[in-house]
Amino acid sequence: MSATDRRLLDARLQLPQGDAKKWALIFGLIGVVCLGFTALGFFNEAERADALASYLVAFMFGATIVVGGLFFAILQHLVGARWSTTLRRIAENLGSLTPIYVILFLPIALHIKDLYPWASGGVLPEEVAAKAAYLNPGFFKIRAAFYLLVWAVMGTVFYRRSVAMDQTGDPLTLKRLRFLSAPSILLFGTTLTFAGFDWLMSLDPTWYSTMFGVYTFAGTVISSLATIAMTTILLQRAGYARGVINLENFHDLGKLMFGFVVFWAYIAFSQYMLIWYANLPEETAWYLEHWENGYSTPAVMLCLFHFALPFFAILSRHAKRNMAIMLPISILLIGMHYVDLFWVVMPLKRHAFHVSVRDLTALFGIIGVTVAGYFIRLGAASMVAVKDPYVQAAMEYDNV
Repeated sequence: MSATDRRLLDARLQLPQGDAKKWALIFGLIGVVCLGFTALGFFNEAERADALASYLVAFMFGATIVVGGLFFAILQHLVGARWSTTLRRIAENLGSLTPIYVILFLPIALHIKDLYPWASGGVLPEEVAAKAAYLNPGFFKIRAAFYLLVWAVMGTVFYRRSVAMDQTGDPLTLKRLRFLSAPSILLFGTTLTFAGFDWLMSLDPTWYSTMFGVYTFAGTVISSLATIAMTTILLQRAGYARGVINLENFHDLGKLMFGFVVFWAYIAFSQYMLIWYANLPEETAWYLEHWENGYSTPAVMLCLFHFALPFFAILSRHAKRNMAIMLPISILLIGMHYVDLFWVVMPLKRHAFHVSVRDLTALFGIIGVTVAGYFIRLGAASMVAVKDPYVQAAMEYDNV
């Protein structure tokens, strides 16, 4: 037995199925109860629009993190990365949860008219009516079904083939996944961009930004990287994958997180700066809505806690290798991703800034169902691709 095989054998790499089912049941029940409470608002006409807005924010929060995990896994296959081999299954587990979001999208699909002004059936402004060929309920549902189906298929295929390699050790599996990664990354970029346009930007059909798709992508990736980092740190603190996922792997993950913190800030500022500089009423109105009536609070929070604090906190090499710093920063970035989505959606649906009970129940509902699915994955297969030909290279990776 090689030293690598011995280390993999000695490490705890799979959650006992009994524990996995127990925690999945606990989080699943929490999720279902919270979503059930949120859904009560769908049946009350006076509360429906506000409850759906809360649900949309929570849905986008969970969906972007899950899809971002899929992106990380596909990207590692595309570039043939070796350093991330031991981290990749953590991301593949996230990506494999995409089919859940096909079901979770149903409340949005069933209540398009209550969420999107262009679908209400009333008299529309001329600039909105001109977009009717694209912004109509039928085509909206077709596009949404396509995005969700693409994500579900990709998430399932990459996860199942990776897990199958744990049994067969067939190196051809890795080549096949790399072959699939090129068209998959193109599909990912296209579907995520248009999902951002459809599900978020079209909440105000009179406003548009060609940078909004990239803005959605930046938030998706940074939140998923933070989730991967947080999950891995918590698993190691629970005694799993120690000596397999090492400090060097975390260091490179930290560098990616740092890079996307800067990238998100660059895109957010560039979108704002160009609109401010042009000073066109049809564009600046969106930012005025997102600043007035108390919404300057989440806007300032994003500047401070989605960029400034994380930027300086993980700027140094030492910080990226210090789990006592990386864990709270990862949690902060995940929380700020929710604030970001809340700030994008709520000024268009809620006249003044406040956080309602349904905001929290929708969020905890989505988190509960997603975490339940993740625990099932932790009990179903190893949390590291143990027979990947590059697993030894990842375990011995030296970040110089």
